[in-house]
Amino acid sequence: MSASRIGRASPLLEVLGVFLRLGLTSFGGPVAHLGYFKLELVQRRRWLDEASYADTLALCQFLPGPSSSQVAICLGALRAGALGGFAAWLGFCLPSALALMAFAYGVAYANLDHAPWLHGMKVVAVAVVAQAVWSMAVKLCPDRPRAILALLAALLCLAIPSSAGQLLAILGGALFGWRFLAVGGTLSATSVGFRLSRGIGLTALVIFFLLQLLSFQVLTTPTSGNLDILAAFYRTGSLVFGGGHVILPLLQQALCPSGWVSTDFFLAGYGAAQAVPGPLFSLAAYLGAGMKAWPAPWLGGMLCLLAIYLPSFLLLLGVLPFWENLRRRSAVQSALRGVNAAVVGLLLAALYTPVGTSGIRNGLDLLAALLALLALTRLRVPAWLVVLAGALLAQIQPLGL
Repeated sequence: MSASRIGRASPLLEVLGVFLRLGLTSFGGPVAHLGYFKLELVQRRRWLDEASYADTLALCQFLPGPSSSQVAICLGALRAGALGGFAAWLGFCLPSALALMAFAYGVAYANLDHAPWLHGMKVVAVAVVAQAVWSMAVKLCPDRPRAILALLAALLCLAIPSSAGQLLAILGGALFGWRFLAVGGTLSATSVGFRLSRGIGLTALVIFFLLQLLSFQVLTTPTSGNLDILAAFYRTGSLVFGGGHVILPLLQQALCPSGWVSTDFFLAGYGAAQAVPGPLFSLAAYLGAGMKAWPAPWLGGMLCLLAIYLPSFLLLLGVLPFWENLRRRSAVQSALRGVNAAVVGLLLAALYTPVGTSGIRNGLDLLAALLALLALTRLRVPAWLVVLAGALLAQIQPLGL
């Protein structure tokens, strides 16, 4: 009996150990994470071949949510079933979540709100977001129609500075893409290789959409309770297309106007998230831990982290059984082209406000942000190192004076 249990447990422990190490060492953002996964799991451990890995990437790019975390979940599931997917997520996300919760406790409960180094992190955040906007625009808006769509989405979000404006931009992008952004060529015939029954998939999709409806119902009829907070994180997790940086405008609009966190606290956490390994979605743990609404900071952090990731779990379970058919529908691919262009506009609007308006107070701040952007783009300095340098320099010689 014990040998059997060890045999069953070992794949789970293997998955947890591998992704815990990746969660401790994977600096550099989603693209770097995918490189680490390929090196460790395709080339070194040979859990799957190149074609299956590429198809896994295609699936996770198709779905809303954090692509690198979703790839981790899929790879863990391929190795050790559904529990393996959870073990991979836990190992990959836990180190950054714990680090950011500790940082939130220091900022929110140790009265560090006005420390010079926090302002330095907000200045660097301007450079980080500017880099993200540019890199995403190059990839997702390579032609004039998509560039115009991104600009229109940005103007819409600035004109309607609420979750409604962001949702309209995403829906408008999907409609525009479906109508005008036809996909050419043929798609790969490879298979992910992980199978679930359609019954499980349909159940997961029903739960996903029911929770989605509930989250929007809470948006229209707020209860001013913790349910509102969890609904905001769930809603954000279900609307993120194009990369983890898109949570910046979505979460800021969901949390700051309601007073759950201040804009300064929010941007300090966004800067800190660049300095830790693992996924950017761990920002949810920081934000939850910094809210006074929870009995304990760690409880708020973990609940908000689970809430923002729950849509990813449900969508993966729901879509995997139908993926081979969905991925070959040109209408779906065209709509996604429009959505991806629209989210570039969302991030562009966020670069102006709240990131730019909160982080740049004067010409010295602007110069520091430009130097940070130069370090990120031309000198190829890692984002976490730029963040740490910005915080240290601001502490030594406070900006904005």
